[in-house]
Amino acid sequence: DEMAIWQDPRTTDRVGGVNAATVGVPSVTRDAGLRSYMLSVYNYMASGVLLTGIIALGVANSSLINLIVNPATGQATPLFWVALFAPLAIVLMLSFGINRISAGTAQALFWVYAALVGVQFSSLFLVYTGASIAQTFFAVAAAFLGLSLYGYTTKRDLCGMGTFLIM
Repeated sequence: DEMAIWQDPRTTDRVGGVNAATVGVPSVTRDAGLRSYMLSVYNYMASGVLLTGIIALGVANSSLINLIVNPATGQATPLFWVALFAPLAIVLMLSFGINRISAGTAQALFWVYAALVGVQFSSLFLVYTGASIAQTFFAVAAAFLGLSLYGYTTKRDLCGMGTFLIM
């Protein structure tokens, strides 16, 4: 599988395929750097999920929910549709402009994205119980953590299992 041997072209020598950034660096140091980097990525993602959950719970338990769902009819309001498609607009902005925007702007867009997804998810609290939402969240979090640790510790490419793991 070609994905398993892919290397970042920004750190690879074009001639021999040697990672120029790690030549002469002990593997223990590389592993510590990788662990540190992965920890920061997981911290950002966990913080984003936490912000999404706090916003969802806050909007669902306040009168703000009436701005996205009409309390009389239970139908979505125009603001719901804005909240539904705004994260897609942010993803497109990030995808097409990532090389032109600063790291601070990208980070701010990440936090705005997480908050908008929270607004979207707030309507789930009107349909499902808090216990069922929490149970689903923890089941998915455990599956992600388990697969992430498996991939990290075994260094296996899990792309071939994608169809099965899409659940």
